[in-house]
Amino acid sequence: MIENDQAFLEYVVKELVDQKDKVEVSRKVDDLGVLLTLKVDPSDMGRVIGKEGQTAKAIRTILRIIGTKAGRHINLKVLDPRQGEC
Repeated sequence: MIENDQAFLEYVVKELVDQKDKVEVSRKVDDLGVLLTLKVDPSDMGRVIGKEGQTAKAIRTILRIIGTKAGRHINLKVLDPRQGEC
């Protein structure tokens, strides 16, 4: 079952990238809250991160709002296939 936060992230990222079929979002829930892990094609990393990280910050802000509304803390980890993670 895909939760609203995971579905939202997947939708937004697929609208930003060229390689839509390479977008993978996984969701893990623990004591600290929800961890969403995002993996995209290396050629699309710049689109997801944005200039000076502005796009990633904006996505994290919206996820924080979604989490607050649902009563949980949501974190986003963007995996960089070339370096591990951002």
